[in-house]
Amino acid sequence: MTAWPGLYNYWIVIFLMMTGFYIVIARGNLVKKIIGLNIFQTSVFLLYISMGKVSGGTVPILTGPGAAYSNPLPHVLILTAIVVGVATTGVGLALVVRIKEAYGTIEEDEILSQDDPP
Repeated sequence: MTAWPGLYNYWIVIFLMMTGFYIVIARGNLVKKIIGLNIFQTSVFLLYISMGKVSGGTVPILTGPGAAYSNPLPHVLILTAIVVGVATTGVGLALVVRIKEAYGTIEEDEILSQDDPP
């Protein structure tokens, strides 16, 4: 039972992941859906960063033979993912602006009702 307090970052990841997933599923507003996807994406970032850290590990360039080190690859990949996430968020918000101009709303059910033939 002593392992539970040490795994709090994974509980935070689960909470953020389920919160983001709920927002995407339950909300009809397109901006809220994008925010939900960003929360979900942040939870994945935290998961990879948590897994990449080795307790008691050092920087790989300063290690001797047989020393424990933290792998920098997950951190580098997450930096790349953050840049891609910001870019896709920008594209998503630009699409929401264009949808608002075309349909006059950003609510999913109202957009679908306008597309249905009478």
